[in-house]
Amino acid sequence: MEDIIADIDQITEEEGRGLVQLARLAIQEYLKTGREIDLKEIPYENWKKKGASFVTLEVSPTHRLRGCIGSVLPHRPLYKDVIHNAIAAATSDPRFLPVRPEELPEIKIKVSVLSYPRELSYENPQDLLDKLQPFKDGVILRYGDHQATFLPDVWEQIPDKKEFLSHLCLKAGLPADCWLRYPVQVYIYRTRTFSD
Repeated sequence: MEDIIADIDQITEEEGRGLVQLARLAIQEYLKTGREIDLKEIPYENWKKKGASFVTLEVSPTHRLRGCIGSVLPHRPLYKDVIHNAIAAATSDPRFLPVRPEELPEIKIKVSVLSYPRELSYENPQDLLDKLQPFKDGVILRYGDHQATFLPDVWEQIPDKKEFLSHLCLKAGLPADCWLRYPVQVYIYRTRTFSD
């Protein structure tokens, strides 16, 4: 069963909201005990399928980012991926200090479940720009040992395609114009995002 990959279009609202609650419970349990939450029963079949997820923490009401960690490839059951990434977003995002228990009531949690990435073949930089779909595509950029991704949500902050790719290059530890100068590999994926 666990070799089947979760289809993001088959995840219901109820299952998605459940993943958000699971992420919150996982963070609460870890901050209290230092241990991962142990689910005795897995309530949905889709949760048992392999899945890749990102867990994003934002401070309400300003939507200021407080942590974001995820997986781009499905390599474990979706529910385990959400638990792991929720704890990592709260405690291991290198951009932030670990979340304190008293902060949790102010934190909004978003869980994005990713489709399997597919490589975007393109002829030249202009062709790449033409093929990207803002607000729909999550983008992975890879060159050598360097890799970074932006979820589709990031288009809201960086709607310009050239800027989007330049910021992604920088996130990967490459020059901002890497997508113009290097034969970078680009993969795209879609997400279903649920939040509390």
